[in-house]
Amino acid sequence: MHPKDLSISDFTYELPDDRIAKHPLPERDKSKLLVFKSGKTVEDVYANIADHLPEDALLVFNNTKVVEARLMFQKSTGAQIEVFCLEPDDRYPDITTVMLQQGKVYYKCLIGGASKWKHGMKLEKRIQSAEGEIVLVAAIAERLSDCFVIELEWQPVELSFAEMLHLAGMIPLPPYLHRDVEEKDKERYQTIYAKNDGSVAAPTAGLHFTNKVFERLRNKNIQPAYVTLHVGAGTFKPVKAATMDEHEMHAEFIDVNQETLRQLIAKAEAIIVAVGTTSLRTIESLYWMGVKLLQQPSLSIEDIVIHQWDPYEIKDDVAPKAALQALLDWMVSNDMQRLVTKTQILIAPGYDLRVAKGIITNFHQPNSTLLLLVAAIIGDEWKNIYQHALDNDFRFLSYGDGCLLWK
Repeated sequence: MHPKDLSISDFTYELPDDRIAKHPLPERDKSKLLVFKSGKTVEDVYANIADHLPEDALLVFNNTKVVEARLMFQKSTGAQIEVFCLEPDDRYPDITTVMLQQGKVYYKCLIGGASKWKHGMKLEKRIQSAEGEIVLVAAIAERLSDCFVIELEWQPVELSFAEMLHLAGMIPLPPYLHRDVEEKDKERYQTIYAKNDGSVAAPTAGLHFTNKVFERLRNKNIQPAYVTLHVGAGTFKPVKAATMDEHEMHAEFIDVNQETLRQLIAKAEAIIVAVGTTSLRTIESLYWMGVKLLQQPSLSIEDIVIHQWDPYEIKDDVAPKAALQALLDWMVSNDMQRLVTKTQILIAPGYDLRVAKGIITNFHQPNSTLLLLVAAIIGDEWKNIYQHALDNDFRFLSYGDGCLLWK
């Protein structure tokens, strides 16, 4: 069956609200870990994850950093308007560029209370900080079909957009937590290795990793590799279409350097494990970019973008190492230290992992593309695993427990 014909109703389960972790555990690596391999299930905790990974494996982490994407404005009438920063306007080539802009940006946003924001009205927000007073002004630049382009200007102009958000905005917790942001969320809704500003949601599989866990991994010569995929609000988007053919995956920015590609190539015939669905989508997308280049070496950066159905419609009999090498060679020939592009890849039943042998991931929402991804890796066993987790007091979703699933 082509994934276009999949019905999302086959990928649901009953998730009681009290099984959703509303807060993180006091210690990151004390979260429970369910390990599934060769039909067998084992329970442990993340502190011991190295025991369940082979020596010399490569773990791929997403080092994106969550930005304080929620900006609250108050009108003179007292009415509140929320500006949720989604992604850069099309005038910017990538998220990194826009995060470094000073004084003014155009950004695609969702508006809470848009009916209260009349045409031509400017909203102002003043924040007292250690750097002095920050003045932020917002105006609607354009209305799109599913969001707004907002012009944001601020003083002092020397502040970058990322710095301004850090001072003026709030961490965008997932809506299913049904609570306000607390002080500890600023630290706990980031991985300890978060580096590149740009996400509106955390790559949650990585939230469980601590320095002690990394030390135990090093003792088994298990190496980390880092990619960047900036998680968009589409990660929370439920599938409302009857079949996947009618659902459009959200496109997300990825950023990968030559050194990471060399790490992937070196381990392509060994064991590579993705930490999180975002890391998995990134490294599998890299494979398909390489396949495209093997078929047409002269493709441009725009041509190698991976679209939703590409993996199911591009013919390939290419070894992972060859595909990744083709992508690296293309980067070198184009004097490109970093590959910054987009992927819209949908990993669903019918997809066969090319690069990764397994995934470390949290437990996902019913009726979600993330659950489709899990089912692509382990088939219908996902139902038994999720039922086991429900029956054995595992905590679900972003701040919850997780699993290590082998292909």
